[in-house]
Amino acid sequence: MISLARRGRVVAVLAGALLLVPVLAEARPGGGKGFGSRGSRTESAPARTDTAPNGAQPFQRSATPAPSPSLAGPAAGAAAAQAARPSMARNLMMGLGAGLLGAGLFGMLSGSGFFAGLASLAGIMGFLLQLALIGGAIWLAMRFFRRRAEPQLAGAGAPLGRETYQPQPDARMAAMGGGAARPAAPQTTEIQLSGEDFNAFERLLSEVNTAYSNEDERGLRELVTPEMFGYFDEDLSGNARKGLVDRVSDVKLLKGDLAEAWREGNLDYATVAMRFSLINALYERSSGKIVDGNATVPQEVTEHWTFVRERGGAWKLSGIQGAA
Repeated sequence: MISLARRGRVVAVLAGALLLVPVLAEARPGGGKGFGSRGSRTESAPARTDTAPNGAQPFQRSATPAPSPSLAGPAAGAAAAQAARPSMARNLMMGLGAGLLGAGLFGMLSGSGFFAGLASLAGIMGFLLQLALIGGAIWLAMRFFRRRAEPQLAGAGAPLGRETYQPQPDARMAAMGGGAARPAAPQTTEIQLSGEDFNAFERLLSEVNTAYSNEDERGLRELVTPEMFGYFDEDLSGNARKGLVDRVSDVKLLKGDLAEAWREGNLDYATVAMRFSLINALYERSSGKIVDGNATVPQEVTEHWTFVRERGGAWKLSGIQGAA
């Protein structure tokens, strides 16, 4: 009975530790996780800066879908299909080699020797002629099947210029969501930012943390994109269910560098590497006991924050990535 009681206490301690692991990971906005979007550059890493020389971690959660292999371009799709398709020439050569090897072994077993069939010059010439015929047949077969596998262009047979033909997606098919026709990726243009923009980024760093700490959902909606609000709301709701509250204070930007700033369509994006200090602690709502963090000692954090704005509008937080 004593042994079972001890085992029960050990299991309870381990269970409590396992339950505490996700709790500790949710402290402060972002909590070291990567979520959000960088527009068409979501799947690409932001440029390295002095503030974050090792770059940024990839997004763990994002509403922006990863590009499918079919969108990587006609050449990439054809190369992947060709790599996945078994090579007819390779199969024929392997069969020929196996046949010759079998014939040689049969000759050795019958006492005639491995190269019995090649003992005379006529035998050698005949063997070479057979190889040439088989090679020609393989080449013709490869050309035939390759032409059947290639997509037929609308203007097949017409002379083409030096420029490679690039099929354009059908706008009607793209709108209907039919087939593989998809709209091309938006064109991006690098943009220049002003001091007012950087002041807005620093202000958002403080305001987002404050709204998150105060569980101010209305304030968060005004400061972040709907996608980011959904992630923050999940964290706040999860803390509430566990009887916890996350408090953040004394947020101070120590250093910041612009990694990238670009425009796509009617939206401006900017990814900034920021090193900042803050005081962060996770409390029990009922007792006020600190579960994680420290209420007096500041900690330093380096993250990439991506901001977005409509042309002429205010900047909003669009994504957070931890430093690599």
